[in-house]
Amino acid sequence: MIKKIINYFVRGLIVFVPAALTVFAVVWAFTTLDGIFRDLFGINIPGLGLATVLATIFTMGILASNFIGKKFFKLIDKLFTHIPIAKLLYSAVKDFIKAFTGEHKSFDKPVLVELLPGGPKAVGFITQESLEKFELAEMVSVYFPQSYNFAGQLLIFPKGRVTPLNVEPADAMKFVVSGGVSTT
Repeated sequence: MIKKIINYFVRGLIVFVPAALTVFAVVWAFTTLDGIFRDLFGINIPGLGLATVLATIFTMGILASNFIGKKFFKLIDKLFTHIPIAKLLYSAVKDFIKAFTGEHKSFDKPVLVELLPGGPKAVGFITQESLEKFELAEMVSVYFPQSYNFAGQLLIFPKGRVTPLNVEPADAMKFVVSGGVSTT
């Protein structure tokens, strides 16, 4: 009887926790954006903050796609890349977003890396196939996302210790981020 109760509880956790965390994140983002919009402009219309942010991002995308917009955003880009501390943050965030959404996605080459000869292996993503600029011609850079976390490590390995995986990049990422428990 107790075993059945524990089993039901565990199943309830499996269903409840991911759904609750997702709902919490969405509600938090929604209310935070609305609160910021309400505090700045004194307008209290539910959803207006989120709608404004989405519309602003969409409008910037349209502007960045035409000739004049490209010139303007190139100027903004140049400004941010010449401010010492802002350059570091701006460039890192821009490159990270481009890695997932840009024309040249960086996390599209899942690999299995032998960490020690005959030892443990890890799933990662090749981000640079040529490191000649660092005088490491026979090396590749491999990014390892961390399980249950939004972080990772970038390690450099000899090409011979890196094996390409014949899986969809999204499936490899989901596998790693889930700690290896994801089956879909």
